[in-house]
Amino acid sequence: MITIQDLTFWYSKQKCIFEGIDLEIGPGHIHGLLGKNGAGKTTLLKLISGLSFPRKGSVTVDGRIPAKREPHLLADMFYVPEEISLPSLTPQNFAEINGGFYPAYDSGQFQKFLGMFEVDAMQSCARMSHGQKKKTMIAFALAANTRYLFLDEPAGGLDIPSKAVLRSMLAASFDEAKTIILSTHMVRDLENMIDSVIILENRRIILNQPMEEIARRLRFDHAPFAPVSDEVIYSAKGELGVSTISLNHSGMQGNVDLETLFSACNQVPDKLSACFYP
Repeated sequence: MITIQDLTFWYSKQKCIFEGIDLEIGPGHIHGLLGKNGAGKTTLLKLISGLSFPRKGSVTVDGRIPAKREPHLLADMFYVPEEISLPSLTPQNFAEINGGFYPAYDSGQFQKFLGMFEVDAMQSCARMSHGQKKKTMIAFALAANTRYLFLDEPAGGLDIPSKAVLRSMLAASFDEAKTIILSTHMVRDLENMIDSVIILENRRIILNQPMEEIARRLRFDHAPFAPVSDEVIYSAKGELGVSTISLNHSGMQGNVDLETLFSACNQVPDKLSACFYP
């Protein structure tokens, strides 16, 4: 369990990134961490991973403090940043050197994932494109089989077929003991993978809910014209008509349009938050 209490963080006192936020992230879910560029998604992952340190408040993982960099915790946690930097080694050499730090690392899985991504295990990482480096790191991260996996903009730099492969690999690697957090502002790339949503906006957590609870409370519609109703929380005109979010009183769960939900959190955060935290 990841527990964040009264967290405040800034790089500069003139610009506070988080201010007194509380958050719990449990196992058995693939969490989508959503927010605009600059909302603090990468910072939050670094705080959870122990790469940054709270100014106030606390961040714990299974009761341990990540900032202490305890080997036992680090061996069960893997963070893949958006920008990948790899040494001048082949993926095979890289895995041989680093795999021993992760007790559950599976070399056979690593080779399988590289093959799915069409990455040559014997090519020097120095000659790889950004996309190939990211595939290599994601393949290793999944093969490490840590209980905590954090992927920062994992679909960035990947072509369309590789994004499909990524979704397949995540689905195959996930189990109920794991906690996976996917940070992204490109919602459509990963919306079919996530089953819980965390949205950051204006230094706070606007939403932290499982998809089924969002579907139970809200209804997402697309129509030529916006309905006139007090139940409508948000509407936006697009090329194919008007997308709306309304209160759901039907008792039935429909589909969640994450892109519309994300837009609503940016435009009417207080209205949306009030639907879950009255």
